[in-house]
Amino acid sequence: MTDRRPSTARHHAAEPPADPGPDRPSVVQATLYRDGRHVSSPATLAETFRQLREHPDGMAWIGLHRPTASELHSLAAEFDLHELAVEDAMEAHQRPKLERYGDTLFVVLRAARYLDAPEEVDFGELHVFVGPDFLITVRHGAAPDLSAVRRRMEQTPELLALGPEAVLYAILDAVVDGYAPVVAGVQNDIDEIETEVFGGDPAVSRRIYELSREMVEFQRATRPLVGMLHGLMAGFAKYGTDEELQRYLRDVADHVTHTSERVDGFRQALTEILTVNATLVTQQQNAEMRALAEAGFEQNEEIKKISSWAAILFAPTLVGTIYGMNFDTMPELHWAGGYPFAILLMAVVCTSLYVIFKKRDWL
Repeated sequence: MTDRRPSTARHHAAEPPADPGPDRPSVVQATLYRDGRHVSSPATLAETFRQLREHPDGMAWIGLHRPTASELHSLAAEFDLHELAVEDAMEAHQRPKLERYGDTLFVVLRAARYLDAPEEVDFGELHVFVGPDFLITVRHGAAPDLSAVRRRMEQTPELLALGPEAVLYAILDAVVDGYAPVVAGVQNDIDEIETEVFGGDPAVSRRIYELSREMVEFQRATRPLVGMLHGLMAGFAKYGTDEELQRYLRDVADHVTHTSERVDGFRQALTEILTVNATLVTQQQNAEMRALAEAGFEQNEEIKKISSWAAILFAPTLVGTIYGMNFDTMPELHWAGGYPFAILLMAVVCTSLYVIFKKRDWL
């Protein structure tokens, strides 16, 4: 980690850099501290640079939210920030990582917060530059709330007096603590999803899919932190950082490991729930298909019966229709046995059809 000796390498210019102009809303706060005590809160970046030069034993804490390129370039020129780190801070959408550029550490963190109303996880991105006498935070997104971190550090000047490393620890602690409500919210969502799955809610598949995507994102935010914190702890030990601060950092590493394990468990649970849901949906579809097949079979049976009776009734209708044509040229008109013959013929045909249909189980 960095030592606490004031760095003079960045103060190479005899004249201060050009004023970047009036502060934009992206500069949340710029504050100077000395021995853990608040010294001033300059209104502009240029004023911050000037006062830090006048107090080489102080520390500057500059917070930005979605800064402009000119603001970042101004900071890069003043604090000798590496161009690759500056480029990452401007573009955002970076994976969590810890990189060293000379005397400056560049840390990328993914913060998260749970939104109760839509029941979803919102992710933010935080870039931190840590130098010998400065700390710069570049925030993309609503999380984390660094104002709470600033208040905490100002209320514990003995911790703030340890320098930028202490502020970095506090930021890491705030980001990791912010994961706890997310874990609780996701656990509650999974419990609700399990109830919906066995309740047959048709919309649960979409909810499982959306939560699974959020857990993939959450895993990408937490898993790299484990290695990052171990690397940072090694650096703290190498550069002789305060022992108490090292203990604090180990506590954060323990919390990150626990959170990462919980997130892995959530992903596994969601995968299993999705499998169970697919099985239940398949079973429900099979039951519906079976019910449709049974209904179709019953309809076919009814149609067979109706068709059979229609055929039976059609036979005497045909005979009677022909017999009642009353043409003189028809020999059977004056035949005394014609009527009994017609009746017998109808009976024979109807009986034959009935026997045939009965043998085929149509009746």
